[in-house]
Amino acid sequence: MKKIIIALLLLAGIMGFTNAGAQQKTPVKKSASTTKTTTVKAKDSSVVKRSGLKKNGTPDMRLKENKTTVKTATPGPLKKDGTADMRYKANKPKNK
Repeated sequence: MKKIIIALLLLAGIMGFTNAGAQQKTPVKKSASTTKTTTVKAKDSSVVKRSGLKKNGTPDMRLKENKTTVKTATPGPLKKDGTADMRYKANKPKNK
């Protein structure tokens, strides 16, 4: 019984994939009265100034001026990946 159910599900799956590829979209033709012609003015590249902000006002992190890097110097030894090695007293956090 299990073999029959699995075979039917497999057959239904194969038929589903073959029918999905057979469907084609037909292009919609537009009449001449519905098309509009517009002219677009090209921006002069010398006038465009990058403000470093996106359209929504947040800083654009792709630009170097918006990236902030905080480098904390650790007094003790470091691991191979650059993080502080917590086995040493100099790298352990100070308790109150």
